[in-house]
Amino acid sequence: MRFFLLFILFIGFTFAIDSPYIVVLGIAQDGGSPQSGCEKPCCKDLWNSDEKEKVSCIGIVDPKSGKSWMIDATPDFSEQYRIITKENHTELAGIFLTHAHMGHYTGLLHLGREVMGTHDIPVFAMPKMKEFLESNSPWDQLVSLNNIEIQLMKNDKEIKLADGLFIEPFLVPHRDEYSETVGYKIIGVNKSVLFIPDIDKWEKWDQDIFQVIQHIDIALLDGTFYSQGELPNRDMSEIPHPFIVESMETLYPLNTPNRNKVHFIHFNHSNPAIKIGTASNLIRSNRFNVAREGMIFPL
Repeated sequence: MRFFLLFILFIGFTFAIDSPYIVVLGIAQDGGSPQSGCEKPCCKDLWNSDEKEKVSCIGIVDPKSGKSWMIDATPDFSEQYRIITKENHTELAGIFLTHAHMGHYTGLLHLGREVMGTHDIPVFAMPKMKEFLESNSPWDQLVSLNNIEIQLMKNDKEIKLADGLFIEPFLVPHRDEYSETVGYKIIGVNKSVLFIPDIDKWEKWDQDIFQVIQHIDIALLDGTFYSQGELPNRDMSEIPHPFIVESMETLYPLNTPNRNKVHFIHFNHSNPAIKIGTASNLIRSNRFNVAREGMIFPL
């Protein structure tokens, strides 16, 4: 309980103990931090430390019903599942997937007979994502053995989770090799939260992020890379996430209360903002925020 209250105070919110909320379960890009094979300064000192970061994931908790939902099933599923169920005292009622990149769905394997052997866990997916899971091994075995039950979602169509609690998927442009990609809007009685962990450059989206921010309460946005040149041996045009510096420039004309809504998430291991230091301090000085594991956002 002390951990729970600490983060409520940290983000400056108070709310009834039985009100729904979002909890951040991880903030790193698909490979986590430290990332496999990385012995550069960004990762080298983390291998034997307690400062590792789990892969980007959020949970939706409804204390009144005792149910919770996860957005994405990451390689850190086992730890994140324990946090959402044991530490938040809930039963997992479903998993919402964003897309078919490794950090966002491979944790589904934990639901299979080799590990949990679950029965009909609802997995919410868009049409191409559903087809991908049903048509490719080992995912199709989860379906055939009834470990999961895939629930088809539609773009911009709300899904009711509980009384006064809804979630709405919406398509975003991304590298859709195997499936489409969605972000989510989670809507409670009092607050709404936007979650977009992966997207290409903002100008490729058919919505104006500047306008979208003004109509929600909290935005957890793609912060994969901080700036150009972060991966010196890669052509970063092939992985066209919006750099944090670009997002801040785009959104800076917003007033301070609107900028304060923005929390960057989904940090590559190379991103200096993943650690507390110069980059994260600069983000905060511009009145934006860095998401951290354990943060609570009431709905």
